[in-house]
Amino acid sequence: MTSAPKAAAALFAGAWIAGGALAGATVDLSAEASRPAANDMVRATVFAEASGSNPAELARRVNQDIAEGLKTIKAKAGVSVKSGHQSTFPVYAQNQKIESWRMHSELVLESRDAAAVSELLGQLQQMRLAIGSVSQLPAPETRRKVEDEATRDAIGAFRQRAAVVADVLGKPYKIRHLNIQQSGQMPPMPIMRASRTAMATEAVPPPLEAGESLVTTTVSGQIELAD
Repeated sequence: MTSAPKAAAALFAGAWIAGGALAGATVDLSAEASRPAANDMVRATVFAEASGSNPAELARRVNQDIAEGLKTIKAKAGVSVKSGHQSTFPVYAQNQKIESWRMHSELVLESRDAAAVSELLGQLQQMRLAIGSVSQLPAPETRRKVEDEATRDAIGAFRQRAAVVADVLGKPYKIRHLNIQQSGQMPPMPIMRASRTAMATEAVPPPLEAGESLVTTTVSGQIELAD
C-alpha cells in the first residue's frame, strides 16, 4: 500500500458540566480514516431477453441462451457464475389488453482475473447474451484487510482527539463506548446495451481498468472525564 492513510477527526458535542465541576462530564467524539483498496475482483452481469406472444416459446428461447452461456462460463477456469434476476411480464397495448410478453434472465460472473472476464464477455455477446453491468471492486479478503487497517487508523485518531480534549480540560479520561462503521465502494460501470445484430458482428471484449475503491472507517463514541 503506497498511498498514505488519510485520517480526519471531528469533535461534536461539548461537555455537560454539573455544579461547575468537570469530573464525570462526558464528551462525544467522532474520528474517520480512509485507505484505498485495490479493485482486484470483477463482477459482470449478462442477460438473455426475448419478446413475443407465446410465453412458453419465450421461456424456451431464453433458457436455451442462458444454458449455452452457462456452459461457456463454466469452461473458463477461475470464473464463478450464479443466476441473477429473472422476470416475465406482460406488455400492454393502448386498450390495456396484453399485446405480448417479455422474458428476462440474468447470469452473474465473478472473478479476480479481469482478462478472463473480458474475454468471456466478448464470447457471450456472440452467443446472443447482452452485457447488463460491469463493476470492479475489492475482493472480500482484500476489503477486510483494508478495513482492519482503516479501523486501526480511525481508533488511533479517536484516542488522539480524546487525549487533546482531556489535556485541555486538565482531566484524565476513560472511554465509555465506541461505535465502528465501515463504508465506501466503487459503483458499477454502466455498459451501453447493443443490438442483437451489433453483438453478433462486433463483439469486442470491453476494456477493464481496475483502479481503487476508498474504504472508510468511522469511529464514534463517548469519553468520560475523571477526577
